[in-house]
Amino acid sequence: MFSKTDRTEKSDKAERAERADLAARPAAKSATPSLVSANLHVTGNLQTDGEIQIDGNVEGDVTCKKLTVGDTAVISGEIMADEVEVRGRVQGRIRSRAVLLTKSAQVVGDVWHDSLSIEAGAFLEGHCKRNDSAAPREAQRGQPPAKPAEAGKAPAGTPATG
Repeated sequence: MFSKTDRTEKSDKAERAERADLAARPAAKSATPSLVSANLHVTGNLQTDGEIQIDGNVEGDVTCKKLTVGDTAVISGEIMADEVEVRGRVQGRIRSRAVLLTKSAQVVGDVWHDSLSIEAGAFLEGHCKRNDSAAPREAQRGQPPAKPAEAGKAPAGTPATG
């Protein structure tokens, strides 16, 4: 949506493979996260096998194992990580297994997740969608999920009486 690269043409299968590749990589040996301090403005994509904590501004996509978006942070781009904690502002899509939006979070964009936690006071403008790995069994078998019958209407295939 806001990234400089056009990700709309990338297939879901390729994106799942990219996420699986990221998850399969061993974490960096250092437990210290990479930092983008509050007075730093980055234009471009960030990618690491480890953890990133952003307190400044990033205009670009962020790919990592674990991402912490600090209170003063502003990210304009797509986020792809195993775990994401948002305290600041994000404009763009978030793709993650576990997403936490704290009370100070401001997210404008879609959130693709396996697990989503939203604290009271968080702002989210966009769609929330579970990742394909968490889809119901019917969808995995290619069957559409069962829809509840609408009240007052005859089931499909039944002639209406008047």
